[in-house]
Amino acid sequence: MDNWDEIRTAFQVARRGTVSGAAEELGVHHATVIRHIDALEGRLGVKLFQRHARGYTPTEAGEDLLRVAQTTDEQFQQLAGRIRGRGSDVSGDLLVTSIVSYAPFMVPALTSFRAEHPDVRVRYMTDDRVFRLEYGEAHVAVRAGSAPQEPDNVVQAFSSEPVALYATQDYLKRRGMPKTEADLAHHDFVGPVNLESRAPFYQWLRRVVPEERIVFRSTDPRVIEQAIMTGAGIGFVFCREAARHPSLVEVLATKEDWIAPLWLVTHVDLHRTAKVQALLRHLKNYAAATANV
Repeated sequence: MDNWDEIRTAFQVARRGTVSGAAEELGVHHATVIRHIDALEGRLGVKLFQRHARGYTPTEAGEDLLRVAQTTDEQFQQLAGRIRGRGSDVSGDLLVTSIVSYAPFMVPALTSFRAEHPDVRVRYMTDDRVFRLEYGEAHVAVRAGSAPQEPDNVVQAFSSEPVALYATQDYLKRRGMPKTEADLAHHDFVGPVNLESRAPFYQWLRRVVPEERIVFRSTDPRVIEQAIMTGAGIGFVFCREAARHPSLVEVLATKEDWIAPLWLVTHVDLHRTAKVQALLRHLKNYAAATANV
């Protein structure tokens, strides 16, 4: 096809379902969208959309075109991500991702990185989904657990974030300090909604503490931490973060099998770029410098 603009327009109409939505996405007048659709349908000799009061719905031919356009658009995004990462200077957008639990470490680390490299614009994403480095969705990912196995990714051992069981002083005044693991079964706990969590410390909790004793649950680690700090029960907090809260008391020290290793993950095409290498060095140095803070 010799006119990608028309295909891209059709792709956006299919995605948004309306001419106005596609025009807004593309930054063009709605008349341009209609002209592109009419021209493309005329060139192909088929109807790509059914027009109705609520908008545009792809026909079978339109669905075929949508699949091809989707693949092409993803390839363009991948190319754009790689191009953005090239160059010898440490500047421009830097896309970083981790799970939200590591935000207390990542935010100050990224802030100090920007202090050294003020021409960098950081985009830090903490969505639960795994961002696709091969499509340029992130330059650097910090992941926990077993070593990532995706092809074309460069995986480096990073550090670990030990956790321990904590409760507030007020909670322990009310309920007493557990003396043994057996005593834990008589206490209130804060934990995740999904008790099948892959986090090794939550797997331990599931084995040791009766499910009915996990009396406060949330899908958000920030809510879990806040519940622990307001005295809702005993729960896991990263030791680095607990050190910042004098009201927290360690109930049970970290165990070796609670610790999930962390990994720095980059795509092979961007791994050697100046800004990615600079960030990798900074994260390693920052982790080492703050390990006991």
